[in-house]
Amino acid sequence: MREREPMTKTIKASEARQQFSELLNQVFKGETRVLVEKSGIPVAAIVSATDLNKLQQLESQQSERFKLLERLRAGFADLSEDQIQREVAEIIEKQRQQERSKGPLPNP
Repeated sequence: MREREPMTKTIKASEARQQFSELLNQVFKGETRVLVEKSGIPVAAIVSATDLNKLQQLESQQSERFKLLERLRAGFADLSEDQIQREVAEIIEKQRQQERSKGPLPNP
C-alpha cells in the first residue's frame, strides 16, 4: 500500500521561528511539509530527511538522463535538423511496416 503524501503548510518566517520545534515534529512524523514565506515570497522549505533523500535521487537520475541526451546529441552533431527528422521518419515507417507484416495480435 502506498503511503499518504504529507500535506504542505505555508507559513510566514516569523511564525516558523515561533513554532519551529512543533514544525520539526510534524515534518519528522511525515504529517507535513512546510513552505516558509518572507513578505509573501517562498524562501525555504522544511522537509523530512526522507523527502530530501528522494529529491536528491531524482536530481541524480535527471543528471544521468541529461548526460545521455548530450551523448545522443553529439552523435547527430554533423546532421541538420531536417536530415534528423527524415531519418527518424524513415525508421518509424520501417518499424510500422515490420509490425504490420507480423499480422494482428491473437485474442487472449
